[in-house]
Amino acid sequence: MSTLARLMYRALIWKERRRARHAALRPPGPPSKTEHLKTGTRGETLAYWYLRQAGYIVVARNRRARSGSGEIDLIGWDGPVLSFVEIKTRTSDEAGPPEAAVSKAQQKRIARAAQEYLRRLGRRPPSYRFDIASVAWDSEAGLEVRLIKDAFKACF
Repeated sequence: MSTLARLMYRALIWKERRRARHAALRPPGPPSKTEHLKTGTRGETLAYWYLRQAGYIVVARNRRARSGSGEIDLIGWDGPVLSFVEIKTRTSDEAGPPEAAVSKAQQKRIARAAQEYLRRLGRRPPSYRFDIASVAWDSEAGLEVRLIKDAFKACF
């Protein structure tokens, strides 16, 4: 495990806890149109450093398929396994857990983008899988990450 990754992840957790404390003290204002994009970006950054801390070697972020079939949020090696990671961030439990937002149609788009990536790689890795990094808002801790390995199978 990289010391840098561990320090970065801890710094981001500290920052999110601080943000949560300040948000609790402020009266809620009108939400901006880009607030969900900022939340998604914060969640992706936190998930990236969480995975680095967990030992992943990240080789690509936000990789779009040239065919337009989809986007893979993060691609990384978890030991000998190539992992395609979908990152979902939620700020409330109203719509359920973040991982529930990955529909079958979205799984197929991610799988098609992954297949295109594997073709362009030139060689097929010995094994690969699809993971979900679920980033959820906790009013006391800020954003927290949970990794679900091999989250969806049978897409190919």
